[in-house]
Amino acid sequence: MSGRIGITTRRKGVAAIAAAAFFVVPASTFGAACKQEQAVYVDRDGAYELRFAPLNSPSAAASNQFKVSALKTSVVMEGYVMPSEDPVRAIGILMFNCPEGDATGADLNACTVWQGAVYGMDAEGEMDNLQPEGAEAAEKIVLPGLGPAIRESSAWGEGKAVVAPWDVLVFKECAT
Repeated sequence: MSGRIGITTRRKGVAAIAAAAFFVVPASTFGAACKQEQAVYVDRDGAYELRFAPLNSPSAAASNQFKVSALKTSVVMEGYVMPSEDPVRAIGILMFNCPEGDATGADLNACTVWQGAVYGMDAEGEMDNLQPEGAEAAEKIVLPGLGPAIRESSAWGEGKAVVAPWDVLVFKECAT
């Protein structure tokens, strides 16, 4: 009788360990099942969220679009990733409060918060250009110089962003 109880207890123990392992797996390991246009990322301090969205246009010049929100504020910046050549790079631009409709180059320069290369990083730490819509979501997104650029922009100040993000954002979830 005691042998049977031991086996039952052992099975319950194994089931509990398996269940615990499933629930403590970081969200980033689920990024592999997510497409880039559905991926959501956060900075290490939990102050910013980067959320990709589908372009919904097969003829768009951009390869990705996203929004960066300074959490606990009303600041939402809009961004796009576009392919460039020589050298091949995924180039991003992040804007805040740009005018609607026709805008001059000066208008666009005034509302541009950040511009630069956009890198995706896989689970092994390998970096590459951010892949376009339809590709597997990157584990991490790297936007070099993002924090200092936000600090120097119109998105910074009282009633706006007051914490500069880290340049690396980690996969949080897959939006549906």
